[in-house]
Amino acid sequence: MATVDLTVDTFGTTVAENDTVLVDFWAAWCGPCRQFAPVFEAASEQHPDVVFAKVDTEAEQQLAAMAGITSIPTLMAFRGGVLVFSQAGALPGSALNDLLDQVTGLDIAEVRRLAEEQADQEAAQSGGQEPSVDEAVESAAGQLNALHGR
Repeated sequence: MATVDLTVDTFGTTVAENDTVLVDFWAAWCGPCRQFAPVFEAASEQHPDVVFAKVDTEAEQQLAAMAGITSIPTLMAFRGGVLVFSQAGALPGSALNDLLDQVTGLDIAEVRRLAEEQADQEAAQSGGQEPSVDEAVESAAGQLNALHGR
């Protein structure tokens, strides 16, 4: 599968409507981003069950800001609509394949259950105020990383 370009208008739908989405935040002027691009593209051909998406941080500055991108390249992985991995820096092909195996191996129902549980705990701690989507996603990702020893 080839990569798809995401915008602020398509990001949410893409993440929500696909089981596994890997997002590369990049810019044309970024040397490490240019080096990582063929690795990302090759992985997209090897994993047709995963959506490989790219966000040009220059063209989509609002989306990059909303995602909290401070370094590029940054790679994010979503499973069942929940952020389960986020890391700045280019990965070698073998590390990217290992990451994909780990992410696709996560049980979607368990990922969602953990995200909901974490959101409920945070709501209780904040006096009943609903956490923001960003807070819920970040804490669910942290809990999943702890669960899987990362």
